[in-house]
Amino acid sequence: MAFDSLTEKLQNVFKNLRSKGRLTEEDVKEALKEIKRALLAADVNFKVVKDFIRSVQERAIGQDVMNGLNPGQMVIKIVNEELVKLMGSETTEIKLQPGSAVTVIMMAGLQGAGKTTTTAKLAGKYKLKGKKPLLVACDVYRPAAIKQLQVNGGKQGVEVFAMGENHKPADIARAALEHARKNGHNIVILDTAGRLHIDEDMMEELQEIKEAVTVHQTILVIDAMTGQDAVNVAKEFHEKAGIDGVIVTKLDGDTRGGAALSVKAVTGKPILYTGMGEKLSDLEQFYPERMASRILGMGDVLTLIEKAEAEIDEEKAKQMAQKMKKNQFDFEDYLESISQMKNMGGLGSIMSMMPGLGGMGGMGKMKGLDDEQTAQAEKSMARMEAMIHSMTPQERRNPDLLNPSRKHRIARGAGVDISEVNRMVKQFGEMKKLMKMMGKGGRKGKFRLPF
Repeated sequence: MAFDSLTEKLQNVFKNLRSKGRLTEEDVKEALKEIKRALLAADVNFKVVKDFIRSVQERAIGQDVMNGLNPGQMVIKIVNEELVKLMGSETTEIKLQPGSAVTVIMMAGLQGAGKTTTTAKLAGKYKLKGKKPLLVACDVYRPAAIKQLQVNGGKQGVEVFAMGENHKPADIARAALEHARKNGHNIVILDTAGRLHIDEDMMEELQEIKEAVTVHQTILVIDAMTGQDAVNVAKEFHEKAGIDGVIVTKLDGDTRGGAALSVKAVTGKPILYTGMGEKLSDLEQFYPERMASRILGMGDVLTLIEKAEAEIDEEKAKQMAQKMKKNQFDFEDYLESISQMKNMGGLGSIMSMMPGLGGMGGMGKMKGLDDEQTAQAEKSMARMEAMIHSMTPQERRNPDLLNPSRKHRIARGAGVDISEVNRMVKQFGEMKKLMKMMGKGGRKGKFRLPF
């Protein structure tokens, strides 16, 4: 996950600060040197790091902090507050036109940043909010770009307006707006062409679109995995075409994440959303406070709760809770719980949002799992799935049927050793006992997540 290395390094710095009863000015300066190195290693813009460290130092080396009851904790609090400030302090929404007026949003970005997929994800977000978006295929150069938008739009249940590859993007945008007005669409999202690098033709095309229709919001999509290059792209786009906000993609990948920490300071424009996975639902609103909390290893419980509310079927959850109470939880229910965990981003994603486990480093290694252990846990879960799928429906619903010959058959079907089947059945029995106890602890008719 993004920021894992940064989180681990910062937590080591904080651990040293907490271990000291009193702090000297030299202690604070040494800690800030380590924080500076960690931020630079995470590919945060050098000037941004310099300004950030100066701001923290000005606040940290003061009488209130140095002579306080818990100076180490105060320094950590200051680092957290300055991180939030660096990323924009407040959550910013894309500004829509009032009433029934049509809002035109133009999506821009380099090829490979995930712009077309992100465009469809954004349309899906607005559809869930009760809007009627229209996706517009303005990328007439990249092979299969129009088809990709149509496929993703279809998955989101959003109409896609396309005129093929033989029209100018400005003309397509003009015709799409007319179509939107006639058919009751209140949001028009233009998927413009990306290039391998910024060039004059690209910028001219964006200007032509802006001259053909009134663009209310220009949103830049940047790839977090390109690090400093992403920030440079954002700066150049803003200077040449003008942007209103940024969406950072691939923050779930093995990336240093510096772009997310630098883009607001460099461009002055806010991060609106972050792409946290391949699925069309994996587009998260950007909350500076929550991101700072995750970076510092403090977790992000609010986002975890929101994910659970969005992905977990409430009726199924209630049924599962009743089964737990009555000790009727079976392998079918276990498969369903694995499916719901996957919908929430998988074990690694969930643990990265748990307090003390964020980043899996520092405190995470003491209290939770590191990256390798998380990967092993997810592999183990996949093998369990394979074993359950190798059972008959009757065996899933009644685990007591699992005699030695049935277990051997299941092991062969799943491609595992019989010992793994025995271990899973034993663990399942123990888990049922635990879930029964948890079910008794919950309020009547109210399902409580086990985190």
